[in-house]
Amino acid sequence: MTPELATRILTSTHTPTGGQLSLVRFNAQQPPLHSGTRLEVMTRASSEFVTLTKDYSGHHNLHRTARLQWCREHHNWTKQDWACVLFSDERRFSLSSDCRRQLNWRESGTAYRPENIQEKDRYPTCSIMVWAGIMINSHTRLHVVANGTMTGQRYINEVLLLHVRLFRGAVGDKFVFMDDNETCHRTLAVQDCLDSEGIQRLVWQARSPDLNPIENVWEALERQVAGQNYPPTNKNTLIRALTEEWDKLPQQLLDNVVQSMVRRVECCITLHGGHIPY
Repeated sequence: MTPELATRILTSTHTPTGGQLSLVRFNAQQPPLHSGTRLEVMTRASSEFVTLTKDYSGHHNLHRTARLQWCREHHNWTKQDWACVLFSDERRFSLSSDCRRQLNWRESGTAYRPENIQEKDRYPTCSIMVWAGIMINSHTRLHVVANGTMTGQRYINEVLLLHVRLFRGAVGDKFVFMDDNETCHRTLAVQDCLDSEGIQRLVWQARSPDLNPIENVWEALERQVAGQNYPPTNKNTLIRALTEEWDKLPQQLLDNVVQSMVRRVECCITLHGGHIPY
């Protein structure tokens, strides 16, 4: 099976029958890409493994050029400048592998042994979307997005007015708000709300989670939830576990990842706009 065929299988919109699973094995012998994107996939049809990586084809060169330009524009920002930024993001958590990630270390020649294959449900039935923001010396509460769908109006009511506005008032005129380019973040109503509240928005490059320090915090939160003595088993316990572990995250961890922005920008410039190993 060719990598192209495997990619088509993975991106197919075909609705699976009950119990249909993908067999996924993390390849620990290969150098990891950002967020551990190198993995091996075995299809039921061929029982053959192929190694897949993130595909940044198409507008890849334009995307890298835009990222490089953005980093050059922010290369002179100091840690004090970044300390005024509230970095935010949404993340979806589920009861499946999102909170139970693991690397499968194996001996050479043992790829097909059952103990080296992990079954994963590609369509988790229980998932929770949350939103949060971090900055130096502070962070927001973990906000659970009811029904798992964020719209522009909900973003205004539940995020901007409920959380971000408070940080703008506490920090003052130097406050900068970072969010990504999700459609619900970029409506005219959202921009009008930001303008009316005097909230300055940080221009952000598309497809750049590696530049957002909160991604590292999400990873830490996943590990904490997975390490609980009694991991969540349903929606309510998942919400409770996420909220409890978010409140336990040390502020020093959040400060450290925000302070890494200077290094992230420098690294991206060194890689000519390429994705960085964060």
